[in-house]
Amino acid sequence: MLAEQIRQNAADWAIGEATHAEIDELNILQASLLAMKRAVNNLNIKPDRVLVDGNRTPDLGGVPCSAIVKGDAKVPAISAASILAKVHRDNQMMVLHMIYPQYGFDRHKGYPTRQHLTMLREHGPIHEHRKTYKPVKIL
Repeated sequence: MLAEQIRQNAADWAIGEATHAEIDELNILQASLLAMKRAVNNLNIKPDRVLVDGNRTPDLGGVPCSAIVKGDAKVPAISAASILAKVHRDNQMMVLHMIYPQYGFDRHKGYPTRQHLTMLREHGPIHEHRKTYKPVKIL
């Protein structure tokens, strides 16, 4: 698996997360920047520079940071970080699926697919759903 190869061969790597409550409180952009900051803070090796996929950068307390639009398609290190983040998130969705199999997290991985929205309407939101997410908010 590619994620395992990345973890084994990278000089260092770390995951940063923001909770569903933080996303609701801050908004998705600010929570993403917070998660990036946490990932950098979780590294064992302090980076000289951080490259971020997108057009915004987190405040890393003096560590230079550059935003690269579509960076995951342009910069191998950003591609690798995106893979690790996606695999981590997919694994979290599999855990949710084991707890709440009726929601189908193993298939839609939390993305707002037709199936996810149908299951949300049918079963109602769970604790992990973002309360500010429009389909949850209108229930």
